[in-house]
Amino acid sequence: MSAAKPGATIQYTMARVGIFMGCLVLVAVLVHFGIVPKGLGGSDAIWTILLALVISAPLSFVLLRRQRDQMSQQIVAKVDRTKAKFEANKAQEDGVTQ
Repeated sequence: MSAAKPGATIQYTMARVGIFMGCLVLVAVLVHFGIVPKGLGGSDAIWTILLALVISAPLSFVLLRRQRDQMSQQIVAKVDRTKAKFEANKAQEDGVTQ
């Protein structure tokens, strides 16, 4: 049985979304008060979203290492179980045809 929690992918995804939303709010506040320049013309929303993405990506990479490792372990375990089932079915099928 895997040591990873049964919702590792969901937890990681929700944490990524949370970090992005926090960065989005922070960037929006900074743009609103003029600390960070606004986009050109009507591109304020796009600029804010892109800047939040650029800030949240490295933060997620550093802060969510443990969740990413848990998710990876869960995925590897599932792939290994699937491979084992496939090999067992293949061996059983080979035994029937011979």
